Amino acid sequence: MADTGLAHHHVWLEREQIDWVARLPKQSQMGLDPAANLDYQAACFARASQGGHAPSLHGILPPSPALPRGGLLVSAIRGRPAQLPKDLPDIAEALASFHVLNVPDAEERSPLLSPADPWTAMLEEVRTQARFLDKAGLNTEARQLIEAELAALPERLPPGPGAEPRLISFDAHPGNFLVTDSGRAVLVDLEKCRYGLVGFDLAHASLYTSTTWDLQSRAELLPQEVAPFYRHWMSATGFADETATLLACRRAMWLWSLTWCAKWRASHLLERDASTSGEDWSTELSDDALIAHVRDRVDHYLSVPVIEHVRQESRVLARLLSPHAQD
Repeated sequence: MADTGLAHHHVWLEREQIDWVARLPKQSQMGLDPAANLDYQAACFARASQGGHAPSLHGILPPSPALPRGGLLVSAIRGRPAQLPKDLPDIAEALASFHVLNVPDAEERSPLLSPADPWTAMLEEVRTQARFLDKAGLNTEARQLIEAELAALPERLPPGPGAEPRLISFDAHPGNFLVTDSGRAVLVDLEKCRYGLVGFDLAHASLYTSTTWDLQSRAELLPQEVAPFYRHWMSATGFADETATLLACRRAMWLWSLTWCAKWRASHLLERDASTSGEDWSTELSDDALIAHVRDRVDHYLSVPVIEHVRQESRVLARLLSPHAQD
């Protein structure tokens, strides 16, 4: 299949009844060795598919000389790329299918990440990635804007369902969804699931830095189109009155994306990891066209006009989601 992602190659396997897709890792975005990476991804598919909006897991291809990082076999999904804003309600329902699943006891959540305090863990992750800002070649104004947004992140969230850990994708940008003929949105890329905050998924599905990432699903959403998406999800999950937490998660997810862009810009020219273990953003692992696309998006998102654009969108969305706002 076409090389469209920095983490996997994909091979469509035709079978007599149900086709499969072989997901062959180029690297581990979780920083895991090949065997642990496969176990982690297998758990992502096995658990998320219980909601009916993710491919089923069929097997693991262990690491070998032919496949140094091994692979997963999952159900092939026949569908079209997501079209925004038309498919936002279906994406909201797909995300809700993960978010309402029962959460296992803490000792049964392994191997998926399950920090005791998901918000604090996210702050630590963003701040760790922010160390790459020094090496990302940002102009002074862009750096100052990002640092101001980082400083505005609250240290704690108000208690409520939105601040409690649920199964989340943590990679819910629209390019990772396919929509079937029946209108069911299916999240086909599941390697970073964790027990975290639902607001991260909602943000990743609707932020400018997500909806303009993938060429096939690219769209610039208006806040007036994003607000109904949030409300549809609230209706599907029953999680109401969580606006403050969801908007805090939205800012954190945006800053996670921006600091990831800085990280990629600072590390993508390194040589590939000859040991084929852990994280590896080397351009040697992907097609030139894909790398050119990623470089274009990274430069775009780290520019002052786009940072200001997202800040303004966030202010408008907050007003639209206010309890006193009128549709």
